[in-house]
Amino acid sequence: MGRQPSSPLPACYLSGVHEAGCDEAGRGCLAGAVYAAAVILPDDFSHPLLNDSKQLTEKQRQSLRPVIESNAIAWAVATVSAQEIDEINILRASILAMHRALDALTTRPQHIIVDGNRFSPYADIPHLTIVKGDGKYANIAAASVLAKTHRDEAMTLLAEQYPQYGWDVNKGYPTVAHRAAIAQYGPSPLHRISFKLLP
Repeated sequence: MGRQPSSPLPACYLSGVHEAGCDEAGRGCLAGAVYAAAVILPDDFSHPLLNDSKQLTEKQRQSLRPVIESNAIAWAVATVSAQEIDEINILRASILAMHRALDALTTRPQHIIVDGNRFSPYADIPHLTIVKGDGKYANIAAASVLAKTHRDEAMTLLAEQYPQYGWDVNKGYPTVAHRAAIAQYGPSPLHRISFKLLP
């Protein structure tokens, strides 16, 4: 079981405004797109399981996804492809994915909070970066869960096209088995060529 927060996370940093929490998934992967989510939760939203997605089991993340999607005021998930990552670098790609998720929200946020310490201004909306924010605020944690579950689902489907790399298991992360498959078969069209694919 993943570690649970001692008490439910506050829904957002600023109550009384439409605040979007943003997070990404897949930044350290060798293959596939980087995913990002933006989530606006009601001020009274609370769930005892909700936490940084990395602290949750796959089963917990999957159980939280429909709860988040059905209760959020607005949510969106967006991607930046492996080719785009190679062109602009993974940091800029992660921020671009967040911007694309914000673009897709059906409700315009009045404030944005982002997991980590790097972000680029989005439109004229004030933002705040929060280190380990996915373990502090429910809207960032919710974004973390959606980005992770949507990306894992996509990599599992892509594994059917490229079964030799084991993406249904490793989801594109740099495991020993994944690197061994790259060494044996070479990189796929979905690998990030700008990354160090082999040790």
